[in-house]
Amino acid sequence: MDSLEKQLICPICLELFTKPVVILPCQHNLCRKCANDIYQSSNPYLPTRGGTSMSGGRFRCPSCRHEVVMDRHGVYGLQRNLLVENIIDMYKQQFISNSSRPSPESKVDQPMCEVHEDEKINIYCLTCGVPTCSMCKVFGSHKDCEVAPLDSIFQTKKTELTDGIAMMVSNNDRIQGIISQLEETCRTIEENGRRQKSQVCEKFDHLYAILEDRKREMDLKVAGEKEEKLNYINGLRKKYGDHLDSMTKIMETGIQTLEEPEMAVFLKNAKSLFQKITEVSNTSHLERVERGYESMDHYYVSFKKEGKALRNIDFAREDEEDDDDDDEDEAAVDSGPRTEQTALGGPDTLGNLDEPLPPLLPPQTPNKQTKTSTTSS
Repeated sequence: MDSLEKQLICPICLELFTKPVVILPCQHNLCRKCANDIYQSSNPYLPTRGGTSMSGGRFRCPSCRHEVVMDRHGVYGLQRNLLVENIIDMYKQQFISNSSRPSPESKVDQPMCEVHEDEKINIYCLTCGVPTCSMCKVFGSHKDCEVAPLDSIFQTKKTELTDGIAMMVSNNDRIQGIISQLEETCRTIEENGRRQKSQVCEKFDHLYAILEDRKREMDLKVAGEKEEKLNYINGLRKKYGDHLDSMTKIMETGIQTLEEPEMAVFLKNAKSLFQKITEVSNTSHLERVERGYESMDHYYVSFKKEGKALRNIDFAREDEEDDDDDDEDEAAVDSGPRTEQTALGGPDTLGNLDEPLPPLLPPQTPNKQTKTSTTSS
């Protein structure tokens, strides 16, 4: 009983806990009045109403010096420890029962044996685990059983029950501590999950940025060659148009010459006209576009390998990540100039997203002189 009583003593008033008993976040118990006294002494400037704080504050647990943070309800926001309160009630009832028990000299009403109505129950059957009378041991159903005095068994069982209650109190504190640790672990898991999710999003945003940059560079390359080819074709079209205008003017002059009635004038004009017709009929100075010059198929891009690599994206282990970084550094040194496939988004560009992008190499296009040929009429 002494060990149980020590567990039920308030560390502030050094008396048995008085209801209500509150349990602190550190799993130690205090009388609510004692907790309120400590709280008010630690937070003297907090506004109160009717002796109760109406805003948050803090104080230290007198048992473990753990800092307890309160919400706006103050100590009235702490949970009651109903288990400790019930144990205190049981302890007080037992204490009152023991104090009111008469001395051995006085007569005590003892329960009577149900089989032998005139016999009092004064022994305990250890074999059957029930109290009984002496007649049952001598003549009754317990004559072959092992018995012991009732008072010795009473003290033994009482001590066992007290120790069991004290162990339950200790286990309660331990379980409350485990629950607090589990709650803290849940909060840590949630925070780690949010942090890792943010890192994954950052990696994918970086990948999106790389793809956007590569797409912009490739678009500029295609647009540049398209503009170059269009300018060249438009130039040729202007040359052919100018030549056509010259031929039209000479043709009109020839028609007017045919209408000349004077033979001498006609022959005089016809000489220069024949010379001009011979000159405009010669188209050797005009270029002709090579067949297939309008094609842009050399900018064909296939992302089969890259798509497969993207579909295989997964979380890497730390040792694999370190090995991959070393291998990529060695490959970057040994590979030399990048090929066109790598520059257009080959598998090497997906190895390490943190490396700077290589410059986009232009595709090998034929020289303009190879695209045109001089033809004679």
